Amino acid sequence: MRGTTICCVRRHNCVSIAGDGQVTLGDTVVKHGAQKVRSIRGNRILTGFAGSTADAMNLFERFESKLDEHADNLTRAAVALAKDWRTDRYLRKLEAMMIVADCERTLIISGNGDVLEPDEGVAAIGSGGAYARAAATALLRHSALGAADIVEQSMQIAAEICIYTNTHIRVETLEYGT
Repeated sequence: MRGTTICCVRRHNCVSIAGDGQVTLGDTVVKHGAQKVRSIRGNRILTGFAGSTADAMNLFERFESKLDEHADNLTRAAVALAKDWRTDRYLRKLEAMMIVADCERTLIISGNGDVLEPDEGVAAIGSGGAYARAAATALLRHSALGAADIVEQSMQIAAEICIYTNTHIRVETLEYGT
């Protein structure tokens, strides 16, 4: 999947998600500061999407409707969206992925019907996802940085490697517990 990078890190009592702002059309950059990460439901859920912009916006709206149907239960809403995505003929053609997180879990939702929870509290998707994930995992294991600093540094590293990722990085953070 080309076109963006999203990275999410969970550390201590905090989860942060970051996304770059680059939007490409073929081999041309058409926008530098797109908003691909959001805090929703009164800053109780973080979301980020990668892939075709129109497809991702469609999925974002559908995810919010699934949250309405399942009383803001993140896991149930994610599973319901993945099921619809896999079985609906129209949705199957959408080319996007999402990361969603709340105070309890981080989930990656794909068009293959996958709802995946990462092992180490690090999730990344998009064209620079592998780079951001590797950087975030290393920083999580070998630094005392907080979640927001880790996602920002990881995105900077991904932007240095991936031509579809830029340095217009937006970070959203959710703090929970005591």
